[in-house]
Amino acid sequence: MEVRVPQLAEGVAAGTVVSVLVKEGDSVKKDQPLLELETNKAVASIASPAEGRVGRIAAKEGDEVPVGGLLLTLSSGASGAAAAPAPVTASKPATAGASANAAPGAAPQAIVPAAAQTGAYQYVSQSGFAPPAAPSLRRMAEDLGIDLGRVKGSEHGGRITAADVKAYIQYLQAVVFSGAAAQGVSAKTGQAPAAAIDFSKFGPVTRKKLSKLRKTISEQMMASWTSTPRVTQFDEPAIDAVLALRKKYADLYKKKGANLTLTPFILKAVVAALKKHPIFNSSMDEAAGEMVYKEYFHIGIAVDTEQGLIVPVIRNVDQKSLFDLSVELAQLAQKTRERKVGMDELQGASFTISNQGSIGGTFFTPIINKPEAAILGIGRGGPQPVVSGKKIVIENRMPVALSYDHRIADGGSAARFIVDFAQALTQFTEADLKLAADSGSKKVTAGKNPAAHKADKQRGKK
Repeated sequence: MEVRVPQLAEGVAAGTVVSVLVKEGDSVKKDQPLLELETNKAVASIASPAEGRVGRIAAKEGDEVPVGGLLLTLSSGASGAAAAPAPVTASKPATAGASANAAPGAAPQAIVPAAAQTGAYQYVSQSGFAPPAAPSLRRMAEDLGIDLGRVKGSEHGGRITAADVKAYIQYLQAVVFSGAAAQGVSAKTGQAPAAAIDFSKFGPVTRKKLSKLRKTISEQMMASWTSTPRVTQFDEPAIDAVLALRKKYADLYKKKGANLTLTPFILKAVVAALKKHPIFNSSMDEAAGEMVYKEYFHIGIAVDTEQGLIVPVIRNVDQKSLFDLSVELAQLAQKTRERKVGMDELQGASFTISNQGSIGGTFFTPIINKPEAAILGIGRGGPQPVVSGKKIVIENRMPVALSYDHRIADGGSAARFIVDFAQALTQFTEADLKLAADSGSKKVTAGKNPAAHKADKQRGKK
């Protein structure tokens, strides 16, 4: 039985072996962790698919193994003979808690077919019929332009499954990537590699290998920068009203186990603006030539960790109270900094917020978290002199920067979004906080942000 790297999540092409938890010859039980893989920004445990004895360990710590790549072999515990190929099941990250939306006890699963594509293959029919596959799979292959005769089936009689088609696509990608590499071009960024520079000839240097996380961030930022025409819209909305509310209820929230910061208010105000301007809660499906408007509000929150920037996702922000958001933000940020956040908690965002207010600095231009349409950067707010009529008054202002995909939205839309976001920040009432604080973790209904409530009514009329 071969244990291979499963497809843990969409877009994950490989994993780096963080630790090998067994030795050759060890007896293992079903579901016992065998290795830990770092995939993008999460660490996941690969569990044993069956009871048996560890044979050859093909991967060592630090190795980057592609999806479908061999990790180790197992023999059956009863007779020591090689067992029939079985699905490889990826457990939850060893230290990660379950996603709020995941079923209790559920774990992300992926199947690596026994007949994984490793080279050229051609189906030969003795009867003249096409290779065996379900009609739905044939339609899918036809839509994708895939010749099923080139796909080696893993089920009885050579029947082709969806997992076999995925393995074939991954094989084709590997061929393309290796071809690009041979030509000196990165298949991920489309850029030629940088020329090597010997910095030591100018003076003493220290070298440190890039971590898997930093490489992932680098690739994603380069892909976003080179493929997305970005524009950034700036403003400084007034925050005196929301600061007063926060100050009044901070102690009460703290007694109930919640840290009331400005971020929950920002989250609710962002959702209110997204409901009025759904173009910023969308993505462009470039392959289909369509816009995808999301009817959910899953907001990514950039978290600064020692390893690098990680963006966990708070789901259904529109359905949660300020109290709920305060609690969830603190818990999610702590899990992220400890690298205990699961892969499922890093996916599915429809919009992202990068809040640097607690660190310092004012305006900056955040890079869009592709394939999202926009990202909102928040700087540190503070008192500023402002002209009001014929007087100069002191107001607290917060610097904000909306970076957006100019293929999707224009400057007028961005300006209106910022105006509505700023207005939503001024329209919180004590009801929004009293209901949440007094009821513990109950969701706010009657005390909903007026801007969000108005947007809901307009949405309902449409």
